[in-house]
Amino acid sequence: MSLYSISKTHSVYGGAGGQGTRISSALRPLNGSRRGFSLADVSADEKATMQDLNNRLASYLTNVRSLEESNIELEIKIKEWNESHTVVKQDHSGYQCIIQDLVDKINLISKNNGRTLLEIDNAKLAADDFKTKYENELAMRKNVEADTSGLKKLLDDLSLNRSDLEINYEGRKEELILMKKSHVEEMALDRSESGGQVNVCVDAAPSMDLNLEMTEIREHYEAATEKNREELESWYQSKITTVNKEVITHNEELQVNRTLLKDLTVKFQRLQIELQSLDSMKAADEGTLEEIQVHNGAELASLQATVTTLEEQLSLFHANIANTKQEYETLLDIKTRLVHEIEEYRRLLNGEER
Repeated sequence: MSLYSISKTHSVYGGAGGQGTRISSALRPLNGSRRGFSLADVSADEKATMQDLNNRLASYLTNVRSLEESNIELEIKIKEWNESHTVVKQDHSGYQCIIQDLVDKINLISKNNGRTLLEIDNAKLAADDFKTKYENELAMRKNVEADTSGLKKLLDDLSLNRSDLEINYEGRKEELILMKKSHVEEMALDRSESGGQVNVCVDAAPSMDLNLEMTEIREHYEAATEKNREELESWYQSKITTVNKEVITHNEELQVNRTLLKDLTVKFQRLQIELQSLDSMKAADEGTLEEIQVHNGAELASLQATVTTLEEQLSLFHANIANTKQEYETLLDIKTRLVHEIEEYRRLLNGEER
């Protein structure tokens, strides 16, 4: 052929839906053969060959248009896929609110625990204070009981002294009786010896003085004993009264302190139970928060993996689109050159017929 030379057999092939369309080769014009061209040089065989070539180029043009339609359909499918697979960012603000609420609850429980611990410490200090007061009152009561025991011992000693004085008094009284009896016997003996004469002046006066002295001694000891007894009883009664008042006062204070100690013990136990309950609530809230964090972390990891997968798919689609665009541009360039060649063939054919 003098105008164009075909280096290889041209063929068009493509995949499903027009994807991966390729053209194995293109027509290459022989520029040298176009020099000095005239209609007289075109033979009948060449004319038939050009007509066949024109038909083949028309078929190629039809295939190119089919590929363009396939590319348009592919672009529409890609656009629809992108619209249907748009990554929707989930709103985790609800979880954030729940987490913040749990954190606020934990902080509130921590503050309540601190307040409860402070109340427990105050209750312990108050209980220790009342315990100290109770021990002091108990020691004071023991001292009063010891004083009372000492007073009772002193009273017993005074009672023994009184008994000794009474025994001494009875002994002196018996001695006086014996002395009187002895005196009467001596008087009778003197009377018998002196022939019935009695010297009253000599014998009577000592008897009267002895009785008076014994009476004075007895009265003196009785008065001293009575005075000591009265003083001792008065002192003992005053001491007993004072001690009883102190014991009553201490017993009342001790009863009040026992009541307060009992109330503080009950309050302390109640606060301990409340603290244990708050600790349990805190542990449960912390466990719930940890579960939510783990769940959110797993869900976030899953979403991140999904996003990564979608990004990879999107990158592949972008690469496919770029390849398709490049192929489309290649086909468009081939189409343009084929259109020009077809026009050239038609012009030549029409010129020859004219």
